[in-house]
Amino acid sequence: MSDDNLPGGPESDPVAELRTRAETLERQLAEVERETRERVARAELKVEAVRAGIVDLDGLKLLDLKGAELSNDGTLINGIQMIAQLRHAKPWLFGSVSSSSSASPPPAQAPRLKMATEMTDEEYRAARAAIVKQHW
Repeated sequence: MSDDNLPGGPESDPVAELRTRAETLERQLAEVERETRERVARAELKVEAVRAGIVDLDGLKLLDLKGAELSNDGTLINGIQMIAQLRHAKPWLFGSVSSSSSASPPPAQAPRLKMATEMTDEEYRAARAAIVKQHW
């Protein structure tokens, strides 16, 4: 038998088809790796920006991610420097720092009412009198 009698004719070379498929898959893999590294870099930059006090996270779109350096474990190496450069170039994206206090105030909580079992006799009588007075 000759090669001309194979199904599909002489132009269907299985090795060439496999090479083409492998090259296509390698290109797709490289694209997925690039997109993944970009997403990780954006996530790491978002964390650094929040720490730096950014007001609008849409401002991160102004950064060029080509300068982002990721380590092998996926952490951003130069994220602090990139956010510092953005803060210097676009200071309106970040909240102003107060010189009087850098700590944020604690969240407001309603005052906790004492349970009747925790009150002394005098406290109980006063609380009961206040409740009766409100309802009459």
